[in-house]
Amino acid sequence: MPVSQIEQIGRTTNNTLAAFGDFSVFCARTFRWLAVSLKWKNLRLLFPLMYEVGVRSVPVISVTGAFIGMVMAVETYTQFKSIGQEERIGSIISLSVVKQIGPVLAAVMLAGRIGGALTAELGTMNVTEQLDALRVMGSDPIRYLVVPRFIVCMILLPILTIYSDFTGVLGGWVISTKFLNVADQPYWAYAAQGVDNWQIFEGIFKSFFFGGAIGLISCYKGFTCGSGASGVGRACTESFVTSFIAIIVLNFFFAQLLKDWYITIYGIRSLFG
Repeated sequence: MPVSQIEQIGRTTNNTLAAFGDFSVFCARTFRWLAVSLKWKNLRLLFPLMYEVGVRSVPVISVTGAFIGMVMAVETYTQFKSIGQEERIGSIISLSVVKQIGPVLAAVMLAGRIGGALTAELGTMNVTEQLDALRVMGSDPIRYLVVPRFIVCMILLPILTIYSDFTGVLGGWVISTKFLNVADQPYWAYAAQGVDNWQIFEGIFKSFFFGGAIGLISCYKGFTCGSGASGVGRACTESFVTSFIAIIVLNFFFAQLLKDWYITIYGIRSLFG
């Protein structure tokens, strides 16, 4: 391997480790201010953000969740029909939506819609030196800008996940029973049999961490964006890509962790009914 390539690999590795170290410090400072900021006068800052992050995200997440449930019904019906078990389609659709697709889909949509907006907003403030102005006035921008956005993303994503789960299950039911002629009563009976409280808890539990990761990554990219409009645009792209990768990686580790918890609490036989 040529020396120039080795140097490039080493330089890239050093830059990656340095960026991870900076992000870790950024997260530590955010968590340090988190407990201090939980006061009424600071919590009032959350309400405008809740409207932007939560209320305005409901339509897009609901529509996306509904069509994902519809697609699952269309794609799985043929396989179930071939073995004469089409009435069980409600179980696989509901379980897949509630346990995996709903939380991940809601997180990805939030990362695309809100993550980029947060990065652009804070990146513009960074480029125009508004963050430096806050520091000069003795205010920590992480306390007043990052902590509220982190809290809102972490709190509202589980609620948006519930919307995604509901519309996904509803969309699958509509296609299965109204267009594919699956009997209504067996559909819901198998759906209730396949989904218990643990699966619902698992999806909502993961969404807390997905929301926190989106908030931290988006704010960090905004705080560290390059100069000019190109720097802000590049930071928005990196914010979504990094958030998406973080969601997928966290989903894998939480799937394994929560499965181990389930086995520890209920036993290995409970996995097989």
